[in-house]
Amino acid sequence: MKQAILFTFVFSLSAFAQQIISPEVQADRRVVFRLSAPNAKEVKLHCDGVNNAVMQKDEHGVWAFTSDPLEPDIYTYSFRVDGVRMIDPANSSLKYNLLNFDSQVYVPGPQSLPWEVNDVPRGLLHHHFYKSAVAEDNRDFIVYTPPGYDPSARKRYPVLYLLHGYSDDASAWSEAGRANVILDNLIASGQAKPMIVVMPLGYGTMDMVKGGPSRTRMSDLWPRSLAKFSDTLLDEVMPQVEKTYRVNQDRQARAIAGLSMGGAESLVVGLKHLERFAWIGAFSAGGVGTNYAGQFPALNAKANDQLRLLWLGCGQEDKLIKGNQQFCDWLKSQGIHYTWVESTGAHNFRVWRRYLAEFVPRLFQDRR
Repeated sequence: MKQAILFTFVFSLSAFAQQIISPEVQADRRVVFRLSAPNAKEVKLHCDGVNNAVMQKDEHGVWAFTSDPLEPDIYTYSFRVDGVRMIDPANSSLKYNLLNFDSQVYVPGPQSLPWEVNDVPRGLLHHHFYKSAVAEDNRDFIVYTPPGYDPSARKRYPVLYLLHGYSDDASAWSEAGRANVILDNLIASGQAKPMIVVMPLGYGTMDMVKGGPSRTRMSDLWPRSLAKFSDTLLDEVMPQVEKTYRVNQDRQARAIAGLSMGGAESLVVGLKHLERFAWIGAFSAGGVGTNYAGQFPALNAKANDQLRLLWLGCGQEDKLIKGNQQFCDWLKSQGIHYTWVESTGAHNFRVWRRYLAEFVPRLFQDRR
């Protein structure tokens, strides 16, 4: 249903594109963005990694902007037409979530980049739907099985529970994050162990997204959603996965990681359930708060005996970096070992794809 609605939406917009080519990726990796808006007074481009993007109008009423050469990556963007936000009607490539859409432009790069599709064995994505007794709604989760996975074989695989961010859904890591492509490449090159990856819906209650971001400031909504999400994951999704797939159920073979909201959920669920998770990752985590002792009352240096990896990272241009650094300072004060990665970049998948590619090779390794 979602795909059908999306197709209709894109087709309708494209009918008004008037043969405009946008975006146009040039050989030197400059990107030309165009929009036909003859009656507009001002058009601006909002794009990851592009600054001061005021578009110029030609005699035909077509606005255009040419970027500097962009690093190979996948960029999201939108137009601001006289103050009104809109996607690119000439571009059918979209990054969508539960609240809004963005247009996307792909700037190709060398095959060595982890998200580039290579001629390697590929895993499969499986889409599951179920009725949640905890959340009292119908929801889904997506499972990646690695190349060569055989449900009838004896071999069992470690499992990574990979969580999306606020306003996204269960498909975000595979569609925007290219998690399956990254896993395929890392496994083929021998950098990562073959593993199963489970990508669940990350809300304990859909009230989190109903009404938009302002709802998240309700004092009790986030804690309630977080608690219910933990229950849906531990009591509903994990049992289904362990019944359906050949996963190793030892805690040493189980990891949890996520971005933004999912990063906070990974920390809370993982650190409160070290009897289940030995590997934890948080990318640009948002939502842990500052009452760390209240959030993690039982967490102390003894956790080091159970933790194989606690990995945190955040972009330097991300507004959440201060909160992540404060949490790391608290972990240090408690004597808890962790790995901290501070990189260039803001709050977007351009950072998180790289973090996933750096985090996954460290999972389920014998070495400390």
